[in-house]
Amino acid sequence: MLRVDIRQAMHRQQFQETQQSMHPHQVPSVRTGSSLPQAFAMQQAVSSELPTANRYVDKFKKFLELIRFSHTIFALPFALLATWWACVVPVPQSRSGEGLGAGEVLGAGGGLGAGVQLRWLDFLGIVACMVFARSFAMAFNRLVDAKWDGENPRTASRHLPAKLLGVGEVVWFTVGCALFFVLATLIFLPNVLPVVLSIPVLMFLAGYSLGKRFTWLVHLWLGVALSLAPICAWIALRGEIVQADPSDILPAVMLGVVVFLWVSGFDILYACQDAQFDRQAGLSSIPARFGIRGALRISRGLHFLMWVVAFGMTFWVPQLSLGAIFRVALVGVGGLLVYEHSVVSEKSLDRMQLAFFQLNSIISIVFLVAGGLDATLR
Repeated sequence: MLRVDIRQAMHRQQFQETQQSMHPHQVPSVRTGSSLPQAFAMQQAVSSELPTANRYVDKFKKFLELIRFSHTIFALPFALLATWWACVVPVPQSRSGEGLGAGEVLGAGGGLGAGVQLRWLDFLGIVACMVFARSFAMAFNRLVDAKWDGENPRTASRHLPAKLLGVGEVVWFTVGCALFFVLATLIFLPNVLPVVLSIPVLMFLAGYSLGKRFTWLVHLWLGVALSLAPICAWIALRGEIVQADPSDILPAVMLGVVVFLWVSGFDILYACQDAQFDRQAGLSSIPARFGIRGALRISRGLHFLMWVVAFGMTFWVPQLSLGAIFRVALVGVGGLLVYEHSVVSEKSLDRMQLAFFQLNSIISIVFLVAGGLDATLR
């Protein structure tokens, strides 16, 4: 036992020394003779001697890192906002009492009586569908892009090229997420639309990962993919109403357009980091096609349109009764978008993490809080 403890301590000390010897700004590359492979080997050696429970926890963390689970915050708030709107928007008079969810209602007050009833199971189903669909899309992306990730210095330390996870493991994870997504749609029966649409949705999400091979419009593809979050949440709760009155889906579609323009714009910003690599590798993207300066202009244009559409919702979607609270929040969103574009320039992409993740996370939360509050207090 003492010999094992000493061996574990030596492994950990060697791994820490290897990490400290690397330059803090050095980009790890598996293709070079750097110390990264040795560091990963030491990390795996340490992991192999950890207790079984710790190994499972470590593996679970690696899968969360693989799919960038923290980035769920981009689309999930919009799915939750559409969920809440589905509860407060009145059901057309001819459909009152038909096709409504039964069971425990989330929240209290007479305001929910005008819309559909939301069971806790419905809420959990929407969250589960969001998480499994996004996890499937991200894992599939890592699988099909593993070759490019390994050749791109910025992404060479990702889990597959760095061999932190095996291809077989990620394949099973991807298949499992797809299966659980389809199973989660069964929660909404007798509303059959979620089940019927589950496979087409998965196919569209998977298609995005192949888009860079043939079109520079791939950023718009991602925008459409994430715009499905509020639309699908609405269909999950009001599918039978939508079938009888297709115009009922208008609030969710308008919110989906906002998400589409917003996501497309910030994905173009993010892709500016790989403009040179994409050209060399023969991959398509707006920065590779139009240059970083042109890409920044297109991104600004999309975000301006996003703001216009969001503001227009206060007039074009009267059933939501969005007013002062939502408009004031949009002033803040506009300020955040202006700041986002001010910290990224053709000459400097160093603050991309701030522009991409932190500011956009705030924007999604602002939409959820302001949109939900304003529609409720109408």
